[in-house]
Amino acid sequence: MTVLKHLAAAVAATFALSAHAAPLESLPTSGALVVVPAFGEVRHVNDQATIVLSAEEVDKDKAAAASRVNQKMKQGLDIVKQEDPQASLKTQGYYTYPVYPEEPAPVNGQPRKPRVPTAWRVGQSLQVITTNLAGLPKTVAAAQRVLALNNLHFSLTPETTRKLDDQRIAATYANLNERVNSIAHAMGRKVGDAVIDTIDFEGSGNYLDRVSITGSRVTTAMASNVAAPVEEPSFEPGETTLQMRLVGKVRFK
Repeated sequence: MTVLKHLAAAVAATFALSAHAAPLESLPTSGALVVVPAFGEVRHVNDQATIVLSAEEVDKDKAAAASRVNQKMKQGLDIVKQEDPQASLKTQGYYTYPVYPEEPAPVNGQPRKPRVPTAWRVGQSLQVITTNLAGLPKTVAAAQRVLALNNLHFSLTPETTRKLDDQRIAATYANLNERVNSIAHAMGRKVGDAVIDTIDFEGSGNYLDRVSITGSRVTTAMASNVAAPVEEPSFEPGETTLQMRLVGKVRFK
């Protein structure tokens, strides 16, 4: 029995070695259709800033609150126009609503008394879009003497984005070529045997731009009523990364 066991083990080992040593046959690739995803991106320093300035007042007299907001907004507009004449300005978000005092919850079964406002809150915002990033700290500091800086973010101008589009397409197409070369090598085929059947930019109907922005994003509290000088803030525009995705279908002869 021992001899038979050793013989069986030797035969099994021989078969295993033979199977391991046998060369693998390549899969036939003639007429194969290969779907290849590709990616590309370009980066550029942000060259545009969008800031939102605002004025807000609270007063028992609704007209008085509105009057002070209107005055602040006019002063703020004049300041921004003087500091940055080329900036694009847009007033927006004018609101007026009552301010009610805190009241205890009503007792079950008792009707709630009519609420009477104790004051009125009035406000308005100003959107500023500018490419003068060098003068932006000075402009914001001057405007903050009257208005509050509510938000700031950096981006690319439409003109720069259009110019980068050629580079983004070229980078994505180059990545497709790199991947097709690698796939052809893995399949044991020549790149010349491959013919592009279809190229779907942005990947199978997904036509939304993928944009990543780095840089300053600022949100601040409301400005005080005192028009005191304001130190210039520090901003870092950062850069924007524009990405593109495509899906190519490549058929091998």
